[in-house]
Amino acid sequence: MAKKDMKKANWSGRFNEPVTELVKRFTASIVFDHKLGLHDIEGSLAHAEMLAAQKIITQKDLKAIQSGLQSIQKEILAGSFKWSIDLEDVHLNIEKRLTDKIGEAGKKLHTGRSRNDQVATDLRLWLRATIDETIQKIKTLQLSVVQLADKHQKTVMPGFTHLQIAQPVTFGHHLMAYYEMLQRDLTRFEDARKRMNQLPLGSAALAGTSYPIDRNKVAKKLKFDGLCENSIDAVSDRDFAIEFTFVASLLMTHLSRFSEELIMWSSPMFGFVEIADRFCTGSSIMPQKKNPDVPELVRGKTGRVTGHLMSLLMLMKAQPLAYNKDNQEDKEPLFDTANTILDVLTIYADMLKSISVNEKNMKEAALKGYATATDLADYLVIKGVAFRDAHEVVAKAVNAAIKKKCDLSELKIDELKKFSKVISSDVYSYLTLEGSIKSRNHIGGTSFEQVKKSIEKAKKRLKQ
Repeated sequence: MAKKDMKKANWSGRFNEPVTELVKRFTASIVFDHKLGLHDIEGSLAHAEMLAAQKIITQKDLKAIQSGLQSIQKEILAGSFKWSIDLEDVHLNIEKRLTDKIGEAGKKLHTGRSRNDQVATDLRLWLRATIDETIQKIKTLQLSVVQLADKHQKTVMPGFTHLQIAQPVTFGHHLMAYYEMLQRDLTRFEDARKRMNQLPLGSAALAGTSYPIDRNKVAKKLKFDGLCENSIDAVSDRDFAIEFTFVASLLMTHLSRFSEELIMWSSPMFGFVEIADRFCTGSSIMPQKKNPDVPELVRGKTGRVTGHLMSLLMLMKAQPLAYNKDNQEDKEPLFDTANTILDVLTIYADMLKSISVNEKNMKEAALKGYATATDLADYLVIKGVAFRDAHEVVAKAVNAAIKKKCDLSELKIDELKKFSKVISSDVYSYLTLEGSIKSRNHIGGTSFEQVKKSIEKAKKRLKQ
């Protein structure tokens, strides 16, 4: 192919032959980075306004650029913009369309910048909006958690360690553990946003530009908190993408744990909860089955998001400064991570509203595992018995209850006294499930009073 046929590529002046069709497809990013189109226009409008203010381009050029970009923006929103793989990426597609619309003025827009700092800016604009949406969806999910917890402040259930019945808690208290996890996730997204919200534009390819640009003006226009202060770091940094994906992975890990419990609790072996039919499916061969597909898929998608984190870490691990084509591989894992967590957060909040709770089964399960054994030990300590001795006494009492196939609270006082003379009739107030729960009346404890306080605190925070 003659060199004159290579004008489609704006960098082709240096080359004597075009890339092959395979290489074109292999290197092009437009298939996925067109998602940045509106953010690319947003950044370009701010850049053009600064160029005009600095008298690098004329006001006439600025007006033409603004009119052209706004027209392209409408085309993208309407879905009528035609993306071309021949133009490689979102930037060149928009620039070509702009030049076709307004002529020579369109070619001046790229003054003082490079695709390297341009894509870094677009990504940060996109990610900032994504983080803001994620934070709102976390709050919506938290509200669903709190509302369910509020209904079950006094619903007794077994608390587990090692998946063995340990001590009685309330379902409300258990649910609020997930509220706390989500609150940490929320604050991590907020923190990541602060570090991400620095403007790279103006760093050009890697060394800045000789034009008298005003980066602070652009930062203010685009609502960045500050500037990336080293041009080399600005174009090569993808920490913000990695950090977002890490926080997303941790969020998914928390929801995977929640999903695991919902899966177990909804099985006939537990029978604690029932998830509404619209979040489940049946079996093609076993008509009695009701499969908790949504929580199972959330559990599965956790591996997908964590895999994206590993992908981004490996992407960056051996790159020399500054920008390298490798960085093009940052977008697909980042975009998919965002799509996944936004969908999961939305469906999870809706699913929790649908859950019905079998309070009877929960309480009966708490009675099966001698969940008040620790309370009996605490009772003996209050009576002056050393804890290690109390531990042995209670173990013997539990063995006796196992042989009689009854709960500790069902042993008669004479039977209990055989294990320790300090035991008296007041012991039964410690051996009931409700008594055990009420006794832990401190911040973070299981008492009905403390659970109510934690729920009210969460409600107040969610209204802010």
